[in-house]
Amino acid sequence: MARADKQAAVADIVESFNDSAGAVLTEYRGLTVKQLQDLRRSLGANADYAVVKNTLAKIAANEAGISGFDDLLTGPTAIAFINGDVVEAAKGLRDFAKANPTLVIKGGVLDGKILDAKEVAKLADLESREVLMGKLAGAMLASLSQAVYLLNAPLAQAARLAGALQAKAEQDPSILAGGAGQASAEPVAADEAPAEEEAPTEEPAAEAASDEETAEA
Repeated sequence: MARADKQAAVADIVESFNDSAGAVLTEYRGLTVKQLQDLRRSLGANADYAVVKNTLAKIAANEAGISGFDDLLTGPTAIAFINGDVVEAAKGLRDFAKANPTLVIKGGVLDGKILDAKEVAKLADLESREVLMGKLAGAMLASLSQAVYLLNAPLAQAARLAGALQAKAEQDPSILAGGAGQASAEPVAADEAPAEEEAPTEEPAAEAASDEETAEA
C-alpha cells in the first residue's frame, strides 16, 4: 500500500474512532463474505463494521488518543464502530457470535476506557436504551399520579366532610347554630330540678296540718 493510501486509511480510522460512541474489536477468521454482509445488516444503523489492518489501526488508535489497544490488534481484525445504541450494538455482535462461533469478540473501547471481552459481554446483557427510557417514563408517570393523588386527596376529604355536615344539618338545623349539645342538656336539668324542690315543700305542709289538729284538741 502506498504511503498516501496508508495515511488516508489511518485518517479514516481516526475519524471513525472520534465520531463513534464506542468500538468493539473482533476477529473474523473463518467468516465468509456473505456472513460478513449478514453481520453488517444485523447491526444496521447501530454500527459500521470495517475490516482493518492491525498496523494502521494501532497508529489510528494512538492518534485518536486511545491507548491499550495493541494487545487486542492481533489476527484478522474488524472493528464495529458504534454510531447508535451501544448496548444494542453489543447485543447484535454477541448474538451473531453465538450463531457464528468463528466470530470472536476480543474487546473494545467505550468513553475512552478499554474493555475486555467479558466487559463487552456484560455490556450486551444490559437493557437497551429504549427499555430503560420506557421504565423511566413509567416511573415518572407513577410519581406524577402519586403527586396528583396527594394534592387532590385533602380536597376530596373536605368535600366528603362538607357533604356529611350538610346532611346532618338538614336533620338537625341547631348544629349550624352550635346548639345541638345545649338543647339536649337543658331538658335534663329541668327534669331534675323539680324533683329536688318538691320533696321539701310537701313535708312542711304535713307538719302544719298535724299542729292544727293538736291545737283544736
